[in-house]
Amino acid sequence: MKEAYLYMEMEEGKVACGVCPRHCMIPENFVGFCRMYVNLKGTLYSLNYGKISSYTMDPIEKKPLYHFAPGTDVFSVGTWGCNFHCKGCQNSAIACIDRAEESVEMTPEELVEAALEENAKGIAFTYNEPTVSFEYTLDTFKLAHEKGLYTVYVTNGFQSSSALRMISPYLDVYRVDIKAFKEDSFKFQTGMSQYAAVLKNAIQAKHNYGMHVEVVTNLIPKVNDTDEELSGLAEWIARELGTDTPWHVTRFFPRNKMLAHESTPFATIKRAYDIGKKAGLEYVYAGNIDERFASDTVCPGCGATVIERIGYRVRRFGIEDGKCRACGHDLNIRSGLKNTDHSKSFVAP
Repeated sequence: MKEAYLYMEMEEGKVACGVCPRHCMIPENFVGFCRMYVNLKGTLYSLNYGKISSYTMDPIEKKPLYHFAPGTDVFSVGTWGCNFHCKGCQNSAIACIDRAEESVEMTPEELVEAALEENAKGIAFTYNEPTVSFEYTLDTFKLAHEKGLYTVYVTNGFQSSSALRMISPYLDVYRVDIKAFKEDSFKFQTGMSQYAAVLKNAIQAKHNYGMHVEVVTNLIPKVNDTDEELSGLAEWIARELGTDTPWHVTRFFPRNKMLAHESTPFATIKRAYDIGKKAGLEYVYAGNIDERFASDTVCPGCGATVIERIGYRVRRFGIEDGKCRACGHDLNIRSGLKNTDHSKSFVAP
């Protein structure tokens, strides 16, 4: 076990966890809501430090990330647990659990070395929520930066402001799920009513900490797919994160406690795409569909296809230094560590 980096000692042996906005008040010998932190004699410990549920090499496009280091492979790592327990969770076997299962154990040093041996260009914590492995992700990312590897959070965006600030020097990419843009649809999915914290963190990640931000919204029929809600979210992204922020709208498939729910119709994805474009978003992408709809990156300046994608692989580039090779339009495509002078440099593989 690893002592937690963010907690406060309270009265009667309780501790207040500082990792996410829940700020769980945990009595002795109890765990918090995510089940990944335990109070032992007034000290908070992480229960899943170095415990890996799965790891593999992935195309960065699979996260999905279309505007960061396109065409590169990233060492993708999952741990255990989540601070949401979504009804339709796609990875409930590792996220919605009561304890960290025994699987592969790697120290941060071993994980970084494994990524280098695989010739990965970066490390992504994904598959479950990385925030509940905060100490492990932070220690790993510090070493990853030292070795020139970029770093990625595939996250639900539910960190405390202290956690986001602490990890910010070592986190290059913040790929955030914005699950809803209304309190009732957010609460239906997650059981919580603090979606404003997710929006605030996305803004801070981009504007306060210089992370590359891409947004994903999984569209669930009759839950978060009304024109009003999608328009509100698309307009918010354009206004608060910038019109050059990629928005990925993806199909929902029945999982976990929503097995009887219908899958997202293709027409809903197309409608969301049109709503995003109407709101002024330059890059709207469609996910979890077989058709090659809205998967290529098209230059907003001249209309040239600058990245052509087949599945998760790219096969044509028209990019130079993060800009359109044809007209020079800045495409908001980054490839390097955010604290270097080469964050927009890109050499096609």
